[in-house]
Amino acid sequence: MFSPLIRKLGHGVDLTEADRDRLACLGRTRQIGARQEIIAQGDRPEDVHLVLSGFACRYKVLRDGKRQIMALLVPGDFCDLHVAILGAMDHGITALSPCTVAELPRATILNLTENHLRITRALWWATLVDEAILREWLVNMGQREAHQQLAHLFCELLVRLKAAGIGDADGYPFPLTQVDLAEVLGITSVHVNRTLQSLRDENLIVLRGRRLNIPDVERLKAYCDFDPAYLHLVKRVE
Repeated sequence: MFSPLIRKLGHGVDLTEADRDRLACLGRTRQIGARQEIIAQGDRPEDVHLVLSGFACRYKVLRDGKRQIMALLVPGDFCDLHVAILGAMDHGITALSPCTVAELPRATILNLTENHLRITRALWWATLVDEAILREWLVNMGQREAHQQLAHLFCELLVRLKAAGIGDADGYPFPLTQVDLAEVLGITSVHVNRTLQSLRDENLIVLRGRRLNIPDVERLKAYCDFDPAYLHLVKRVE
């Protein structure tokens, strides 16, 4: 059940078998329906939440009701690791598809970070990668055209999901709607529709049902200047 987390953290740190065993039995799980709240802004959760299956997002809602999605969470991603230190949520987490979520008591996280050095380093690595992704998203929104933004997001998800053992070499499950994509990119859903059609017309993507396929991955990467280095999936040489 916890294999996406173990696979992901293994890209940052060489975990021992004992580390993997500890991570494999961290806490209880629960099922979350699509479009249901996992954590609301302002909540003070006692548990740290981890996505084990499905897609979720980190978001903020403005006073006028507009929503900005600030992160997409896939299997192996923590929703709120910071609550072990900070407390109240300054944003919300919601499921974009049916999700399985693990609930890890804050005391469990504190115990891991106090007593298991490699796991602590792995959790630190995961947090730093989250920050690196956010920086790349800022560049994406500020400097790339809509068609490149969308292509870049598709490439990022391909790499992140593959790291967690999800999807294939050229495609993956894709439950996001055009409204979701608009809230990720900060553009209208009409603009998203036109942009998706443009990518289809150039045979850069095939979006059918709830699955995205990329006919030529290297071509799509070149199209949007995608460099996966910011995902830090290659371990640092000591």
